[in-house]
Amino acid sequence: MKQRLVILSFVLSVAIMAAKFYVYFLSGSTTLLTDALESIINVVAASFAYYSIYLASLPKDLNHPYGHGKIEFFASGLEGVLILLASAYIFLHASQHLYASPALSSLDLGMAVSFVSAAINGLLGYYLVQKGRSSHSPALIADGKHLRLDAYNGILVVVALAITYFTNWFWVDSAASFLFAAFMCWQGIHLIRESVAALMDETNPALFEKVTNWVVSNKKAEWIDLHNLRVQQYGGDLHIDCHLTLPRYWDLSRTHEEIHEFEEMLGKLQETHVEIFVHADPCLDECCNHCTIADCAIRKAAFSKKIEWNKMNLALNQKHFNETLARS
Repeated sequence: MKQRLVILSFVLSVAIMAAKFYVYFLSGSTTLLTDALESIINVVAASFAYYSIYLASLPKDLNHPYGHGKIEFFASGLEGVLILLASAYIFLHASQHLYASPALSSLDLGMAVSFVSAAINGLLGYYLVQKGRSSHSPALIADGKHLRLDAYNGILVVVALAITYFTNWFWVDSAASFLFAAFMCWQGIHLIRESVAALMDETNPALFEKVTNWVVSNKKAEWIDLHNLRVQQYGGDLHIDCHLTLPRYWDLSRTHEEIHEFEEMLGKLQETHVEIFVHADPCLDECCNHCTIADCAIRKAAFSKKIEWNKMNLALNQKHFNETLARS
């Protein structure tokens, strides 16, 4: 499904790019050149997005024990770099034509092409972002955001061309290019920042909170404590590891069964693959005052206070002993 969507994006981007360059050569408008250059990036980005989604779908191997999903973050970062390069060229080109009075023509055709392409890119971009979020695909989300950026550019192009067409204020043509070059630069930096953060395994606050809420909503009394929670994203897949404290009087078979149930619970977090590594910790005497197991045969202290599991304390590599913490 994801690959078919990217192919659709590529085909439409090629058709739109050809139409935009055609009206640019007819008109000589710097604003239309801005729009056409943005379409080149769409074509290149869609091509690489297709390859990255294909590579991310490959199974794990000895050289890639966590799979190939992180290529999608690289694709997103490359798209950000391409956007920055295009914005730099647009800024340079617009500055050279700011005080010129070129003979512009066929602006009405340029407005029509820009309006139609903006509508197509806006609808397709919105759809790709929604599908990318539902399938947890960074490459699809980046491609969709870029198409939405191109749609915003198309709206700006139509407005700038209309002003130039009706007033003969030729400086508006270059000024609009400056404005959108700045907007493109911000978008490119944002994409690069997100992709670098993901490649460096920076914690995604929204994703970590989603995992935390899921664990809390499915918590069992036998799960005495949870800590050292780590969540890493590999494209659309997740890798989760944590330390789970269980009753120390359980035998190995019971502990194994409980961990298996815990992993099955986390595996239902999302539709894509979730890989889970759980380190089992035995309970300590200090755990008794927040342990909710009613029929514990070795309890040393009565239950006194429930410890809230939240995104702050679950990330710590420490057991939770009410007001004090001890190393696991």
